[in-house]
Amino acid sequence: MTKSAKTNSGKSDRVLIVAVTLFSTCILLMTCVPGAITVKTTDKNSEYVPEGYTLVWQDEFNDTYMPHPGRWYYETGRHGWGNNEIQNYIAGVRGNDTCAFISDGTLKIIAKKVGDEVLSVRLNTDDSWMYGYFEAALKLPEGKGTWPAFWMMPKNGEHWPLDGEIDIMEEVGYRPNWVSSAIHCQAYNHGIGTQKTGEQFISTAQSGFHVYAMEWTEDYIKGYVDGKCHFVFENDKQGNKETWPFNTPFYIKLNLAWGGNWGGAEGVDESFLPAVYEIDYVRVYRKK
Repeated sequence: MTKSAKTNSGKSDRVLIVAVTLFSTCILLMTCVPGAITVKTTDKNSEYVPEGYTLVWQDEFNDTYMPHPGRWYYETGRHGWGNNEIQNYIAGVRGNDTCAFISDGTLKIIAKKVGDEVLSVRLNTDDSWMYGYFEAALKLPEGKGTWPAFWMMPKNGEHWPLDGEIDIMEEVGYRPNWVSSAIHCQAYNHGIGTQKTGEQFISTAQSGFHVYAMEWTEDYIKGYVDGKCHFVFENDKQGNKETWPFNTPFYIKLNLAWGGNWGGAEGVDESFLPAVYEIDYVRVYRKK
């Protein structure tokens, strides 16, 4: 997530995803977002994968009622996450409140107002990869204050921005349908005004599914929406970690933040809560 520093996930509590029964899950879903959930329309066979890549990991969100504990884990807490974010990330369910569930073949991440808090979810993959083509079909939430992201952080990272960050997709609700990609490292980050970003306008980003992707090789990182490239960052081949820390495994992150330095730069509008970030699938491809 660009525009402000991160707290590394290794310093956060790692919470095991708890399996819930079908009965209790159904009861919880009834309390979430009545009338706000739509059935996906995305073609499952993506046409955008570059030649030479083979599928090595995927979650189609078809087989369970909660994110699969063998694929994902939660980060939890309400400490701003280095960006002065407002939300409190929970481990999917807290009491009668559900902020992550699977239905109709998609994962829903929900930001909702509960008392004086906004609850939401931040999910990370257990697996990590170095180089590949990373793709997800996403439908973004509406509303000033929303800040959905699909991004990657280093498996063994300890220091931001030195260890790097790859932002495949971000959008902030006060600039609806403008989606961006970015990288962060010691030499190139917003803190010193040298950030490397790219963006494009997708008129239906909040009303329909689109395919967001990143190709990461030893030579470059490229960001795409529906096969159209809007971001390129090339390896300068200097062997300098400050300009290219992207030669170590990174894991995938999905989250919906509320407010913060970027998401709340023009304020927040709680009338848009609950807000839903919908994920059709996440796939990882590697070179054959």
